[in-house]
Amino acid sequence: MNIIALIFDYDDTIVPDSTTQLLELYGIDPINFWEVNFKKLIGQGYNPTNAYLKLILDNVGPDKPLAVLTNSELRKFGGKVQKNQYPGLYDLVRDLRKIVKQQKDIDIEFYVISNGLEEVIKGNKFIEKNFSGVYGCRLAGDDDNSPLKYIKRSITFTEKTRYLFEINKGITLQESDDDPFAVNRDIKNEDRRIPFKNMIYIGDGLTDIPCFSLVNRNGGVSYGILDMSKTASAKINTFKQLLKTRRVLGTYAPKYGKKEDLGGLIRLTVQSRCSEIVIERARA
Repeated sequence: MNIIALIFDYDDTIVPDSTTQLLELYGIDPINFWEVNFKKLIGQGYNPTNAYLKLILDNVGPDKPLAVLTNSELRKFGGKVQKNQYPGLYDLVRDLRKIVKQQKDIDIEFYVISNGLEEVIKGNKFIEKNFSGVYGCRLAGDDDNSPLKYIKRSITFTEKTRYLFEINKGITLQESDDDPFAVNRDIKNEDRRIPFKNMIYIGDGLTDIPCFSLVNRNGGVSYGILDMSKTASAKINTFKQLLKTRRVLGTYAPKYGKKEDLGGLIRLTVQSRCSEIVIERARA
């Protein structure tokens, strides 16, 4: 069985930034959070992912905006965020499954690798039903029903590539949780479950650059998400550099319908990879 993997970032790729939506729901000023407090921590040497997670936890507690926020509440919130999902994703998943079924022994799987909050992503019923794996940042309380107070897992820029390797090597979510060193297993290329050339990676920002590079360097395809109407000039310039160095094949608005630029290209990419697999088999 040859498996193709379509791997998404989450925030600003599948939905508008979910952390900002969470802040707004609880009455926290996003501009003050990101432009003042977040940047202050960055200036103090914090990793960006750890900085925003710390700020969330700083707002949990009695008489604080996030009050007794729990992972259960985050999952409920994730269900609300699903309503803001970018157009065409439902049809994209359906169409890609139809495409791969046209060939014998080819399948497709969907994944999310994000530095957003994993429980929010898992609260999205569409993701829960259709995706094989979700990798995100984790917060924890003293038990499953306690207010959040600890950073359990922080997914930084290059940490994202760890999960690409786990998908590549066939390390399951449970194996990864049970043994955080499982990713270091020495597995021959021919024995890896999903080759990098069978991967399509879609992401919107700086945290995705290591994944863009890893996938493209090994024969896969990466697409950048860039909504020109809502994007700062600094990010636009960053993506221009990514295009020059071929770390992304192109940049597109997050629209996944078959008549949209990105949605059409993803369908063509999967169709093309299916054809290549058939030819590779014939030559073997």
